[in-house]
Amino acid sequence: MKNFFKIVFTIIFIFSIAIAQEKTPANVVSNKLEDLQKIEKQREQELELEKIEEQKRIVKETQINDLKKRIEDLDARLKDNILLKRYSNYDAYRKLSTELTDLKKNLKKGTNRTEEQIYHLNNKIRIKENELELISEYKGSPIGSLINPPEIEQYEAITNPFGIINALSYIKKLETNKKQFISVEKSIHELVNLLDEKLYAYSELYNLEPKPEIKDEISYLDRQKKDFNMVLEIVSTTEEVYTRKIEQVILETKSQISNQVEKIFNILFIILVLFVITFLIKMALKKYFSQNENYYMTNKVINFIVVFLIVIVILFSYIDNVSYVVTILGFASAGIAIALKDWFMSIFGWMVIVTSGSIHVGDRIKVTRDGQQVVGDVLDISLFKITIREDITLTSYTVNRRTGRIFFIPNNYVFSEMIANYTHSGLRTVWDGIDITITFDSNYKKAQHIAKEILKHYSKGYTDITRKQLSKMRSKYQLRATGVEPRVYTFVEPHGIVISAWYLTNSYSALVLRSTMSPEILEAFMKEDDITVAYPTQQININQTDNHYGASRKRVPKDLEDEIIKR
Repeated sequence: MKNFFKIVFTIIFIFSIAIAQEKTPANVVSNKLEDLQKIEKQREQELELEKIEEQKRIVKETQINDLKKRIEDLDARLKDNILLKRYSNYDAYRKLSTELTDLKKNLKKGTNRTEEQIYHLNNKIRIKENELELISEYKGSPIGSLINPPEIEQYEAITNPFGIINALSYIKKLETNKKQFISVEKSIHELVNLLDEKLYAYSELYNLEPKPEIKDEISYLDRQKKDFNMVLEIVSTTEEVYTRKIEQVILETKSQISNQVEKIFNILFIILVLFVITFLIKMALKKYFSQNENYYMTNKVINFIVVFLIVIVILFSYIDNVSYVVTILGFASAGIAIALKDWFMSIFGWMVIVTSGSIHVGDRIKVTRDGQQVVGDVLDISLFKITIREDITLTSYTVNRRTGRIFFIPNNYVFSEMIANYTHSGLRTVWDGIDITITFDSNYKKAQHIAKEILKHYSKGYTDITRKQLSKMRSKYQLRATGVEPRVYTFVEPHGIVISAWYLTNSYSALVLRSTMSPEILEAFMKEDDITVAYPTQQININQTDNHYGASRKRVPKDLEDEIIKR
C-alpha cells in the first residue's frame, strides 16, 4: 500500500511537471514511468540488501556474544585449575631466565658504568637468581614436579609377622600413589580439551571480530596447548611404565605376605601340637601324684619347658643366622647381667626352688626381712617371686598384730636370707610350747606330771602322724633324734619355777591347740593345794613405832602422810 501511494504520487508529480512545461507527449510519460520503475526496483533491492546486512549484523553480534559467553564459561572452569597455576610459575621462570640473561649481557657489555651502577646490576642479578631458585622445579616442566610420579621406595623383605602390617600399609601407599598420578594424567587431558575449546572459541571470535588482543590471546593459548600436549604425552608414557612397576612391586609384596602367613600357620600348628602333648602329659602325670602340691610344681615346670620350646621355635623361624643373636648377647651379657641382676638371680632362685623341692605351693613358711616377720601359706611360685598369704599365727599375735596380707617375696631371697618351712617334705606338724610359772614352794614334780598328761591327751593324734612322717623322711634325710612324745622341762627363774611344756601340733592351726591346752593346764594347777601359779607381784612394808617397846618408826613423807590422813 505504501509503494502504491508512492507510484501515484510520482505520476501526479510527472504530469504536473509536463503541464508546467506544456509538454504532454505520451512517450515522455512512458519513459518517465519506466525510469520510475527502475528507480523503485533499485530502491527495493537496496532495502533488501540493507535488510540482509542488518540480519547479518544481528547474527554476527549474536555469535560474538555467544562466543564471549562461552569463553567466560571456559575461563570460570579454568580459574582455579592447579595446572594453570603451575603453568604461570613456568611462564614466570622463563621470563625471569630471559631477564637474568639480559642483565648478565648488560653487565658484560657495559664498559663506561660506574661502580654504583655495577653494584645495582649485581644486586638485580642476585635477586633474579634467588627468585629462580625458589621456582627451580619449573625449569623444564610446565607443571613442575607433578610431571614425575612419586618415587617407589625400596621395601625390605618381610621376615616376621609384624612386617605383614607394614607391607599392607606399603601396598596401600603404592595404590594411592598410582591413583594420584593417574588423576594427574586425567587432569592434564581435561585441561587440554578445555584449552582446545577455548582456542577454537577465540579463533571463531577473531574471524568475526579481528582484534590484536584476540590474536595475542590465540597465540598464548596455542603455546599453552602445545606445552600441555607435550606434558600429556610424557605423563601418559610415564604412567604406563609407572603402573606396571607398581603392579610388579605389589605382586612381589603379596607373595612375601603369603609366605609369612604360611609360616605363621606352620608355627601355630607346631604350638598347637606342643599344647596337645603337654595336656596329655599333664593328664598322665596327675594320676601318679598323690599330693596336689607336687603336681602343681610339676605343672609349673612343664609350662616353663613348653614356653621355652615355643620361644626356640619362633627364634629359629624368624632369625636367619642365630649366631648373630649369640654374638649380640655375648657382647651385651655384661651390661644385662648388671642391669638385670635381680631378675637373673630370681630366675636362678626359681630354678633352685623347683629342682630342690625346698618350697612347694601350699607350704607354710616364715620369712624375715628388714625386721618384718611374715608367716603364711605359699599361694604361687612364679619365675620371679613367691606369693604368700599371711595367716593368724603366734607371730601375728606377738609381733605384727595384723594379718591376712599378701606378700611377694623375690626368688633371689633364697640365696641371701633364711626361709623357715613349717611343712617341708610332707611334714605337717611342728613343736609348740606353753610356759607356766609356779612359786618356789609349789610341788613342781606334780606340776610336771599334770602338764605331761594333758599334753599326751591333746597331742596324741599329732604325735602318731609325726612318727609316720619322720619314718618317710629317713629315706631322704639322716635323722637321729626323732622323739615325738610330749616333753616337759623345768627351769628355775628369778620369779619362780617355769614349767615348759612342749608338744607336736598341726602347722596350720598351732594357736588353736595352744589356746585349748593353756586353760586346761592352768585350771589343773589351780585345783591343787600345793601348786601355786606365780606372777610378778610387789610388797610394800611400812615400819611403825611400837608403843610397848618405844621403838621409833621411820618418818613418813609429808605428801604420803597427807594422803593417809585423807583416807
